Amino acid sequence: MLSDKSKKFTLIEISDEDVFEAMRSIQGYIDITPADFREVYKAAYGLAKMRFMQTLTAADIMTEGVHVLGENTSLYEAALFLAEKGITGAPVTDAQGKLSGVISEKDFMSCMGAEKRDSFMLIVARQLRDGKNLAENLNGRTVGDIMTAPAITISADTPVSRISSIMGEKNINRLPVLDSSGSLAGIVTRSDLISSFNMLGDGDA
Repeated sequence: MLSDKSKKFTLIEISDEDVFEAMRSIQGYIDITPADFREVYKAAYGLAKMRFMQTLTAADIMTEGVHVLGENTSLYEAALFLAEKGITGAPVTDAQGKLSGVISEKDFMSCMGAEKRDSFMLIVARQLRDGKNLAENLNGRTVGDIMTAPAITISADTPVSRISSIMGEKNINRLPVLDSSGSLAGIVTRSDLISSFNMLGDGDA
């Protein structure tokens, strides 16, 4: 979710008439064509966007009020919870409310016999071929049994550029954000990251 800070920076389209009027408003002789002006603008806009993105942090794009699951939650309850919330994963907390891991569709698929890069349909095909029950390895287990731990986390002041690098390097879709006391303050998802990159457009006039 983008903060008020990031929402302020939206692209305003510049027309040819805007360019001509801007050039006429500058006193003195300007040896530049409207096309050249637009190219300069695009280049300047790109630099400004890059500079702004370097100042954007997790605090600016994270989602607060995070949906959380407990370690002792059954996998049935966890799957139902994720489905009802329309999300594919969530942070996991221990009995003291401290972050202990993250659970996602990947963890469920892994527990069902998925290997790296296996699709859900491939898992289904393999299970049917072998005459197995898809949920066989999930029954009677809890979130704490299959979650990914320890969780990879970031702080509220982590730059967006660094968040992008972490997600790419670790092949993950969400990063819990911890405050100075180590408590869960929010979460940054890949969707949040993409929104932050797209919010300024490409600078086309």
